[in-house]
Amino acid sequence: MLCITGIVLATKRPGSILRLSKRRPGREDPSNTAHGGGEIRSEFTPLPDEIVAQEHWCSSGFANTDKDLLLKRHGIHKLITIGLIAHTSMESTVRFAAELGYEVTVVKDATADYSDKEMHAALDINLPSYANAIMTTLEMVQSISSLTPLKAGARE
Repeated sequence: MLCITGIVLATKRPGSILRLSKRRPGREDPSNTAHGGGEIRSEFTPLPDEIVAQEHWCSSGFANTDKDLLLKRHGIHKLITIGLIAHTSMESTVRFAAELGYEVTVVKDATADYSDKEMHAALDINLPSYANAIMTTLEMVQSISSLTPLKAGARE
């Protein structure tokens, strides 16, 4: 089963945008949804200067992709994760990111799971072992809003 996890990047630098795509190896045509491809919604179509990472095709959003390389190449080390299936995809992605040295924040009310029991296991028992923070969308928006933007080209 193809697990989809959205990763939103938290960075103080303007212009640091990474868009994720849902494509399986050998299925380069993203509009071919009938054969395992995916598509980027028109509202999120990458601009010419934006980066599109390779699709992941298992539980982790990092395994078998170029995300780590792209993030590190752009000096990004803080991630905000949202997504589906908290007890598998989210846990795997957050664990993998933490093992690669990223600071990871999970937005708990922007994640989903099949049941409250599975959600509880992920958010209250397992993810605190890997995530640097687990917070609500409102807390995340307030945290990001309080950041002072860096000048273009500056590093955090």
